Amino acid sequence: MSDPNGIGNESNPNDPYEINILEPGAVSFSRSQGGVFQGVVEGKAYEEMILFRIFPFQYTTKYISVRDAKGDEIGVIRDIDQLDEESRAEMDKELQLRYFLPLVTRIDAVKQKSDLWIWDLQTNLGPTRIVMRNLHEHMQYPSVNRIILTDINGKRCEIHDWQALDGHSRNQLKDVI
Repeated sequence: MSDPNGIGNESNPNDPYEINILEPGAVSFSRSQGGVFQGVVEGKAYEEMILFRIFPFQYTTKYISVRDAKGDEIGVIRDIDQLDEESRAEMDKELQLRYFLPLVTRIDAVKQKSDLWIWDLQTNLGPTRIVMRNLHEHMQYPSVNRIILTDINGKRCEIHDWQALDGHSRNQLKDVI
């Protein structure tokens, strides 16, 4: 059976290129007493599981790769909103931990020094500085007004809607976007 989005159900378990779409009724997720993310998938219990967003910037709750402790993919959840309440809450918590992304609330300054761009930012977690070699490689636009900033060391933060920022912040952006 094929998904209308082009992702099909597993037809040959020995083919590493086939994707196993996990049905909401065949999975459940929880936490161990020690706080480890775990679950049962198609009747098989896993003491530790790892989650990855297949499209991390475009879909935050859809197309989630579920993997065992070794990193081998068990299958893909189409949309965590289709899961039972506990499973959905635990998956959401696990994804928040994995994809930690502070939100920019203000842009204090964007300066170019030598071959570096230096961004002084205020985020929902406090002040931070992002340093980039070039804007093209370190700024992603997953939607019209959303910007993901990544510095040369991999630190990231998000401008959820650059047009909703204060006037000073938008002024700082005018020369870089």
